[in-house]
Amino acid sequence: MPDITSIVQIIQLMLAPGIMISACGLLLLGMNNKYSLIVNRIRLLNEERRRVLSKMHDEEFNYHQNLRLESISKQLEKLVFRVKLVRNAVLSYTSAVALFVLTSLFIGIKYLFDLSKVSSIITLLFLLGMISVLTGVIFAAYETWKGYEIVKFEVTIDE
Repeated sequence: MPDITSIVQIIQLMLAPGIMISACGLLLLGMNNKYSLIVNRIRLLNEERRRVLSKMHDEEFNYHQNLRLESISKQLEKLVFRVKLVRNAVLSYTSAVALFVLTSLFIGIKYLFDLSKVSSIITLLFLLGMISVLTGVIFAAYETWKGYEIVKFEVTIDE
C-alpha cells in the first residue's frame, strides 16, 4: 500500500491529463457552437433557395435572381465542406478526451497494481491525445480560413 506522499504524487500525475480534458472541453464547446451556426446557415440558405425556385415557376428570372441562386448554391457547397471540417475537429477533440481519460486510468492502475511496464503505454496514450488535439486545432484553423472565404465571396457577389 502506497504512503500518503506517493498517493499525492499519483494524484498529481493524474491531474495533467485531467487539465487536458478540461481544455478539450472548452475547445469542444466552441466547435459545437460553430457547428450549430453553420448548420443554421445551411438551413436558412436552403429555405431561401426553395423560395427562389418556387418563384421560378411563376415568372421569368432576371439577372439578379439568377445571380443570387448561383451565389446560394456556391455558399451551400462551401458550407457543407466547412461543416465537415468542424465535424472532424469535434471528433479529434473527443478522441483526445478519451485518450486523456485512458491515460489517467492507466496512471491509477499502474500505481494500484505496481505495474512498471505500463509507463510506456501511459506516455503513448498521452502523446496520442496531444496529437488528437493538434489535429483538431488544424481542422478548426482550416475551417476558420474557409469561413472567411465564404464571407468574402458573398460580399463580392452582392456588390
